[in-house]
Amino acid sequence: MNFPDNLRYTKDHEWILLEGNVATIGITEFAQRELGDIVYVDVPTVGKSLEAEEVFGTVEAVKTVSDLFLPVAGTINELNGELDGSPELVNTDPYGDGWMIKMTVKNVADVSALMDAAAYAKLVGE
Repeated sequence: MNFPDNLRYTKDHEWILLEGNVATIGITEFAQRELGDIVYVDVPTVGKSLEAEEVFGTVEAVKTVSDLFLPVAGTINELNGELDGSPELVNTDPYGDGWMIKMTVKNVADVSALMDAAAYAKLVGE
């Protein structure tokens, strides 16, 4: 399985890429494999400020619906519009075109406290 070294990871299987104080967030390759075929991504929190580990949306697969947890506190700025018509991008390219949201991070130091790729791989048994 692929866990890029330039990302940070959560125990809830989200990844985060920080660029300045803006972060891109999605779910990991492990998470999308566990969920199966993604059919819908719902993020009703665009424009809202949330704390770390609050639910920012849901991802719906053929057999289940799973909550999405915010890795760090901040304001959600944008939902990946491509997912509206092509939610399967989460399955085919979870770290690229399958990203879910962009947000402004409240405290960028919080990102470095998340797991690196090696720690996340250990968490999921890889």
